[in-house]
Amino acid sequence: MFKHIENYFSKHRIQFFIFNTILIVSILKTIQVFIYPDTHFNEIFTKDNMRFLFFGRPGEIGGLALTFVLAIVSIFLSFFIGSLLGIMRWSSVKIIKIPAVLYIEIIRSIPLLMVIFWVFFAIPVFSMMFFHTQAHVSPTVAAIIAFTVFTSAYVAEIIRAGINSIPKGQFEAAKSLGMNSTQIFILIILPQAYRKMIPALISQFISLFKDTSLAYTIGVIEFFRAATIINNRLYLSFEIFTFVAFVYFCIAFSMGKFSEHLEKKVEKQLNA
Repeated sequence: MFKHIENYFSKHRIQFFIFNTILIVSILKTIQVFIYPDTHFNEIFTKDNMRFLFFGRPGEIGGLALTFVLAIVSIFLSFFIGSLLGIMRWSSVKIIKIPAVLYIEIIRSIPLLMVIFWVFFAIPVFSMMFFHTQAHVSPTVAAIIAFTVFTSAYVAEIIRAGINSIPKGQFEAAKSLGMNSTQIFILIILPQAYRKMIPALISQFISLFKDTSLAYTIGVIEFFRAATIINNRLYLSFEIFTFVAFVYFCIAFSMGKFSEHLEKKVEKQLNA
């Protein structure tokens, strides 16, 4: 019976997601009824609160919408910068390899929260130091820069590992066909490496999506900060942050299942 259910859900991923969502909601409702009956979820699910949580204040983007903006922009930027850094670190040319190694090792040794603070407070200092003008960067832009700087170091390591996973025979076979080093790398090595890196990259981007909640520390009114503002008004910490955790779970869980689907698809292509 359980094997039949497992096979069904493996073929119907949307139903699997809906089933898990209903199961979690049922568990939370049971906890509320029997363990914490004095909850006030109805006070949270008002039109104004939901609009503020998901879209921010009228006339400006905020809440969950801003969380998606932070994540999507940072993902694209860190992918391209991380790819460049990964290729630089993989290279045997020391003049471009050493700076990449230093950047990756330094950034990976620093907590993300420290990077966020450093970017937010360092940009005005460097602007005054080098350009003799006081540059004011918005918290949202500073957060995107910080997430990009931090995630690029981890993406670079994923890229380097993916390139190293390609057998050396691929290089030799391409050379025997008369291809130069640039053609080999762009047309033969990178496409194969990226296919192998897809699951690891998506896992890193899931972590980045969850880490966007740290942007609240510099005043960005993203999803978590919006929930904190509502909590400061209603003092319903359990209800508000339970709902926030549930939303984060649904999104991260969906991305994780998408990653598993891509991983299986890539394995089939590689084994074909």
